[in-house]
Amino acid sequence: MRYLMATLFCIVFAAVYEYFSHQVYSDYMIFAFAFPMIGGALPFLLVALRGRNFPDDIAISLYNPGIASLTVGSIMHGVLDIYGTTNSLSNVYWIVGTFLTVAGIFEGIRHS
Repeated sequence: MRYLMATLFCIVFAAVYEYFSHQVYSDYMIFAFAFPMIGGALPFLLVALRGRNFPDDIAISLYNPGIASLTVGSIMHGVLDIYGTTNSLSNVYWIVGTFLTVAGIFEGIRHS
């Protein structure tokens, strides 16, 4: 349910932000909702529908911040695109988010 709420928040946030962006758009902002939807809501929905156990707390504690980092990184990249600038520090979101997400997946697989 949290990931569905995060998906909805990203959709509304992108719509409002781009409404006030003077017709400047960013794919990173528009598609930021995909990380919590595809990376969060969909996998947990599939696990629940199959009747399987959810991964252990360590896997969840790595995976959730990974998806959050990817989502925030996408929004920040979108903000910078709309503003018309770049920043090399925004790459940290992608690196950390990918690392945490993959580590959470491997931890979940290791303990299943």
